[in-house]
Formats: sequence, C-alpha cells, structure tokens
Amino acid sequence: MLVNMNDILLPARKGGYGVGFFNAVNIEMARAVIETAEELHAPVMAGTAEVLLSAMELERVAEYLIPMAEKASVPVCIHYDHGLTFEKCMEALKLGFTSIMYDCSTASYEENVEKVAEMVKICHATNITVEGELGHVGDNAGAGKLENPDDYFTDPETAADFVAKTGVDSLAVAVGNAHGDYAFPPKLDFERIQMISEKTGLPLVLHGGSGLSDDDFQRAVKLGVAKVNIFTDIDKAGKHGIEAGIAAGMTSMMGLIPYEIAEMKKVVKEKILLFGSNGRA
Repeated sequence: MLVNMNDILLPARKGGYGVGFFNAVNIEMARAVIETAEELHAPVMAGTAEVLLSAMELERVAEYLIPMAEKASVPVCIHYDHGLTFEKCMEALKLGFTSIMYDCSTASYEENVEKVAEMVKICHATNITVEGELGHVGDNAGAGKLENPDDYFTDPETAADFVAKTGVDSLAVAVGNAHGDYAFPPKLDFERIQMISEKTGLPLVLHGGSGLSDDDFQRAVKLGVAKVNIFTDIDKAGKHGIEAGIAAGMTSMMGLIPYEIAEMKKVVKEKILLFGSNGRA
C-alpha cells in the first residue's frame, strides 16, 4: 500500500527499529526492494534523488514505483530524496510521490529554515511528508567532499530550533556519515545522535548508510535513527549480479535480469533484518 513517511517512521521510532530507504533507479531495483519487503513483511521506503535523475528521469521513476507501491502488500513510501530545487520537489509532489526531502543544507541557516518551512506548508496541505537536513552530509569523494566534516555536524540545540520553525516530519543529520564508498571506517558521533533525538523528538535520518558496520547501524537505530538511506550497496550488488550472470553463460539482457535482482535482494534482506523492520508490516 502507498503511504507517506509518517505512516512508516513514527511507528519505527516508537518501536525502536529502523526502516531502509532504497534508491530504485530502474524497475529491477524497485522489484528487489518491494518484493523483499513483502517476503519479510517489512515496511519500506523507495525512490530516487535529484543527483540520480541522469540515470532515470523523475516522471519515469514515478510511472513504475508508484503503481508498484499501491499494489504492494506492505506499507511503501515513495520518497524524493535530496531535492535540491523547489521546482523538482514540486514536480515530485505532482507526480504522486508521498514524501519529499528538500535539501537546503548548504544554504545559510536562515534560508534553510525559510525554504523548508515553505515546503512543509505546501506539502502538508496534501498529506505529503517532508524531510529536512541540518548540518551537511558530504561525499566520500568528488565535488561534495568536505575538508573538515565535523565543521558541518548537526548541532542539537540548533536542531530543536529548526524543527520548531519548519515543522519537518524527519531530520537528516550529519554525525560522521558521508555519501558513497568509505575510504576509511567512519566514526559516528553517537552521543550527538542521542542528544538530537531527545531535543527534537523526531525520527532521525542517516544518509550515507552503505559501508557502515552492523554495530554502527544498530547503535544509531537504538538512539533514534528511524530511516537509513542505502544506495551504493544495492547499486554495486546489481553490478555483481550481472557479472555473475555473464560468468554463468547468459548472453542476453533477459537472461541477466534474474541474477541482477537476486543479488540486490540479498542486500535489501540483509538491511531489513539488520534494522529490525522485518515482521513490522
């Protein structure tokens, strides 16, 4: 069934478990995510991000993901992640996405508050949920890499003010996490996670989930993280599945698809079990 973020994350926060958000930039990824969630009776979030639209444009993603969510036997939230522009967020809303992240984290604090509060007002009028980001989650490599990531960590006191002024439904935090592959094991600030959770009372979101240790995930969820973003792990699994299919002698795309989906489903299952959302639907 198609639901919004609150329908999934509020029970998760109350129940002390986490929910995976998986970017699904093609139908094979979408199948891997939703079929596995159904098999494990788990709520799940799926969608795409603005930086991924070069792989599959927003309208195409909506065409396959939203009907699949509507037909699913478990709660599925279709989320537009890291929306960087007001226009694209509005497009996602009009296409039927049930949740939007408006990422204004690189703007000044005042501008972040103003823009996100406006987005919340618009989205809440149609029962669409909104995720904001305070601090800034950088990348492990490339243009988004931060020289001193701890300079951009989320401040707990400021987080409480941000939540009160914007009305967001969930908050993405910068606590030592980063997007992409980790060159070195990350060191999450668990005390900061706990403080932000206590001061905001909201489900927290951990971006850059691929590559963290099982212990990192479990501790973070226990302290208030309710949504964990996964893309790199499932993306790489799909590639490995195709390679396995080629090695097995498959010579057509049709022959490779089952291998691709099977490997991605392994990752989705692993994360759902790790976050403790199995059997929660």
